[in-house]
Amino acid sequence: MSVLFQETRIRNLALKNRFVRSATWEGMAESDGRVSPQLLELMGELAAGGVGLIITGHAYVSKEGQAGPRQMGIYSQELVPGLAQMVRAVHERGGKIVVQLAHAGILAAYKLSGMEPIGPSAPNAEGSPGREMSPQEIGQVVEAFGRAAAWAVEAGFDAVQIHAAHGYLLSQFLSPYFNRRQDRYGGSVENRARALLEVVSRARDTIGPERALLVKMNSQDFLEGGLSLEDSAQVAQMLARAGVDAIEVSGGMRLAGPQFMPSRLAIKEERQEAYFKDAARAIRKRAGIPVILVGGIRSFQVAERLVEEEVADYISMSRPFIREPWLINRWKAGDLRRAFCVSDNQCFGPAQAGQGIYCVVARREAAGD
Repeated sequence: MSVLFQETRIRNLALKNRFVRSATWEGMAESDGRVSPQLLELMGELAAGGVGLIITGHAYVSKEGQAGPRQMGIYSQELVPGLAQMVRAVHERGGKIVVQLAHAGILAAYKLSGMEPIGPSAPNAEGSPGREMSPQEIGQVVEAFGRAAAWAVEAGFDAVQIHAAHGYLLSQFLSPYFNRRQDRYGGSVENRARALLEVVSRARDTIGPERALLVKMNSQDFLEGGLSLEDSAQVAQMLARAGVDAIEVSGGMRLAGPQFMPSRLAIKEERQEAYFKDAARAIRKRAGIPVILVGGIRSFQVAERLVEEEVADYISMSRPFIREPWLINRWKAGDLRRAFCVSDNQCFGPAQAGQGIYCVVARREAAGD
């Protein structure tokens, strides 16, 4: 049996294989962030498709932290019944599901929320909306993450993941590019990690010692003056000491340009896959806890080598599951052809347009175009 189909545990979270569906902005929630029938159907399909762990799309913990249209929310008690339905849809099909808690920070979609964006510092670009958070507001956001974690437990999620990657709020605090503060939340890497560590502490207090707590973080920002690998490895070590059970390693953001986005284009050969693998190896060695690696993985053989060579403990994918929710069942059945995803990012267009994410190429092929 391949190492990829071994049963493992992250704290008390028992997993049937080492495959993870990485958080993907589906653009399928209702306009107020409620879970929709469309989103329930997708999650059920993913669970039935064999992936060991599903991580939801980033769920905003407070209204000013919304990142985009039809994004799922977890900012109110009123949203819990829909979230519980999502959990049941996954559990009924033998899956496990983690909710990703997020806040968009200075890059929030203010035209959707009607609220001024807030971040560690004012925007870099002159004339852009947004302002620096006060220490009191940082505390309020920490509490918002804590409340969201409590609602996640109430809804029945198997674990919680804190989103600290891709230029969202907690990623902004870690990054010198965004964080130019002169107080206890800025300057040294220890200070820049403070907001994230406060969120982690609050979440752990809320979910208790039994549930797994995960963090997704950038290995590097790929921006001049941004987060470096040395700093991210140091932060990973702090997270491990704070009781985080696993770290999902990613990198980049839209501001870094197409070459350094988290979702890179035209991945056609094995050598282009797993573009954060060197960073994952370094972070895993420094932190000493399980690492989940995301970033352009398309081939079963590549995934297997990454685990066998102890680069990562789990293999996370996003876009391949948009085209093939059943990919893991296909590989388990012995069809080891690489994922059919062509990595053109056309799938994000329908999500941005409010239609919900889908593979444009597959739909076009099915229509005979």
